[in-house]
Amino acid sequence: MARTTTMTVRLSGALSDFVAANVGENGSYENVSEYIRDLIRRDKERAEREALARLKADLTQAYAAPESSYQSLAAADIIARNKT
Repeated sequence: MARTTTMTVRLSGALSDFVAANVGENGSYENVSEYIRDLIRRDKERAEREALARLKADLTQAYAAPESSYQSLAAADIIARNKT
């Protein structure tokens, strides 16, 4: 079962106005929570795309290198490097 967490965010000035313009009758979202969830989902997807792009670049570089330059790496080291 998914865990629900309630968070409080304080916005003022231009940020508050921007959110207000995107929520309600004239906005794309029915409420602020829906808007924030969508922003977080899109940011998560962006981070995942960037991680995949790094992995693809590493693989492309590895396949282009001569076999004599290969070195053994532990899977845990590769996973840890890609989490950053």
